[in-house]
Amino acid sequence: MRRREFITLLGGAAAWPLVARAQQPAMPVIGFLRSSSLAVSTPMVTGFRQGLTAAGFTEGQNVAIEYRYADNQPERLPGLVAELIRLPVAVIVANNVPALVAKAATSTVPIVFATGSDPVVDGLVPSLNQPSGNVTGVSHVSGLLGPKRLEMLRQLAPTATIAMLVGTDTLEARIERRDVELAAQALGQQLNVAAVNSEGELDGAFTSIVERGAKALVVGTGPLLTANRERVAALAARHAIPAIYALRECVEAGGLMSYGASIVDAYRQAGIYAGRILKGDKPADLPVMQSTKFDLVINLKTARTLGLTVPPPLLALADEVIE
Repeated sequence: MRRREFITLLGGAAAWPLVARAQQPAMPVIGFLRSSSLAVSTPMVTGFRQGLTAAGFTEGQNVAIEYRYADNQPERLPGLVAELIRLPVAVIVANNVPALVAKAATSTVPIVFATGSDPVVDGLVPSLNQPSGNVTGVSHVSGLLGPKRLEMLRQLAPTATIAMLVGTDTLEARIERRDVELAAQALGQQLNVAAVNSEGELDGAFTSIVERGAKALVVGTGPLLTANRERVAALAARHAIPAIYALRECVEAGGLMSYGASIVDAYRQAGIYAGRILKGDKPADLPVMQSTKFDLVINLKTARTLGLTVPPPLLALADEVIE
């Protein structure tokens, strides 16, 4: 064989692995976006990864995840969404407000939301069973259970004046506040509302609650209060106010009790949907999933610290008791 022919053959053989690599499909990328911070989103990330694994995807092996957090600064969301779209990502997974921002920015990139409010009322989808378009997701309906939480709190403190802590002024927060106020009126219960729009207003809100004579507290839902759940639980403890929350994570942080669905499980379900979309399913063909199991969690240690005795009927309803 001539030297030139040998070199040509050798060069072609050496190039084969490069060609093969170039022809391999790129690893799909998921954009994971939350309005809060990385620190408070860790349980949701864990649940999401579990769902992806159940759908056949493992981060770093056959899927990549780009994480973005707005750190409770909603004005950052449009830029973060645009950044994910430019990457590009194959699907965006987001909580309520970021999902709305993403929907306004793209009609082609699939979006999977995890929200505690009604996604039809919020404008994320026109129908739960037929979401249409590029958006679907999971609703753990936390905000819709406000009246039930009020009822449970009254069992614990039947004669107390009750306050409600309301987060950032969103449609979800307004609906939840209205529902709890109507439930309180029907029960002949006075309800003092303290609204906050930022983390810096929490101390003042609790001072106001105490000054107005409230002896028990319903903590509203939404990203601001969820992101500051440990701070809210600590303030309730400092002011010796028994409080009920939507998320069990608040009770784990020292809160008295919670009633609602698991936000971690909602993100696990969102991970399953993201995996199905990566396999070819269209968001329009995936009905919005709704949580059907709601747990009452009671922290007896906190109750003892507050000098409270949990009524046996309420204790009997508890799905989990933290000693």
